[in-house]
Amino acid sequence: MDLCDLLAPDGIIASLQATSKKHALQELAGLASERTGLDAREIFNTLLQRERLGSTGLGRGIAIPHVKLDGLDDIFCMFARLEVPIEYESHDNEPVDLLFLLLAPEHASGDHLKALASISRVVREPSIMDAMRNAESTDELRMALTMMAPSHAA
Repeated sequence: MDLCDLLAPDGIIASLQATSKKHALQELAGLASERTGLDAREIFNTLLQRERLGSTGLGRGIAIPHVKLDGLDDIFCMFARLEVPIEYESHDNEPVDLLFLLLAPEHASGDHLKALASISRVVREPSIMDAMRNAESTDELRMALTMMAPSHAA
């Protein structure tokens, strides 16, 4: 499962304005609602419940808020780069500027985990992270997000 297959066609937000973690989740829930037809409040409340279990901030400025929802037929993924980094309660206490929103159908345990693994592979690559942070347009962001990770084979 590749990230380019996961990302919604209009699921890249080059400059999201949010002043807090809660505000960012609210903005993402609204955008996801427009694209999926699900209720924005339900998405937002479910994301907040998930965050109460433990922060989805991975560190190095990256967060992957993710939940399972009734009424969703397929995995839905969006990416947002924040205009200004926000406090996110990440493990390294660094502010977050890159967010991947992942919504999965209630029954999609295996696919949900594969999608998280796909995102994790991308964010492990420092060159991809640099390209994402330095991209000047949505098209450049899409190219950075879908870059193939360099092979580590000998």
